Amino acid sequence: MLSFTEFGSAHGTPLLIAHGLYGSARNWGVMAKRLSDTRRVVTIDMRNHGHSFWADSHSYADLAEDLAQIIDHLGGPMDMLGHSMGGKAAMMLALTRPDTVRRLIIGDIAPVSYGHAQSQIQHIDHMRAVDLSRVDRRSDANAQLAKLGMDKQLSSFLTQSLDMENKKWRFNLDALAKNMPEILGFPEVSAAHVGPTLFLSGGTSDYVTHEYRPKTRALFPKSRFAKVPNAGHWLHAENPRAFEGTVRAYLNASEG
Repeated sequence: MLSFTEFGSAHGTPLLIAHGLYGSARNWGVMAKRLSDTRRVVTIDMRNHGHSFWADSHSYADLAEDLAQIIDHLGGPMDMLGHSMGGKAAMMLALTRPDTVRRLIIGDIAPVSYGHAQSQIQHIDHMRAVDLSRVDRRSDANAQLAKLGMDKQLSSFLTQSLDMENKKWRFNLDALAKNMPEILGFPEVSAAHVGPTLFLSGGTSDYVTHEYRPKTRALFPKSRFAKVPNAGHWLHAENPRAFEGTVRAYLNASEG
């Protein structure tokens, strides 16, 4: 079962948060604490990330089943918030196990294939290139990644998943590299999810465009679309207050 952390104990429908590629539950800790004032919030490490188990397979059918196991274990249904890869896993969960999901929030991703394979594999190559024997602090790893040409913000994000004590990455880099085509794609699914769904994208992001609307509405006929201003793909980190406010408003309105 996936590693998970719980915040709050309020009554009502719990909220389950699934992070994106190279992320972790830790990345969502501050947001989860804020949202837990009115509801129980659960953050998870997806397979091959963080403190969760490693596996050779990393398909969205697998990721959706992992989410279903957590919900079944904790008692569902739950509201589901997924960002990027976690958003695709959340969509797959809603399409294959609609009994587990009440309200769905998808952060800056659509149910389509993306062409970012080269850049994503490059991130893996850069992480593999870090000499962890010379890393005593995260700043040491950041310095090595900077010499490899990695952006400072991305480097700081990735090194949150460094296991400093054991000097290793908390990513199954081999499995993620092997499964990158599946991670960037989305399965063909004949079902549709008729529950309420919010597609929340960054105002400056190009991940969710109007050309994806027909495919999205076919799979999620009750979908709504909104943007977080002054934010790109990492909308929850780039404009956390606006992101939090939109999520709260949607969940509270849907609750009523």
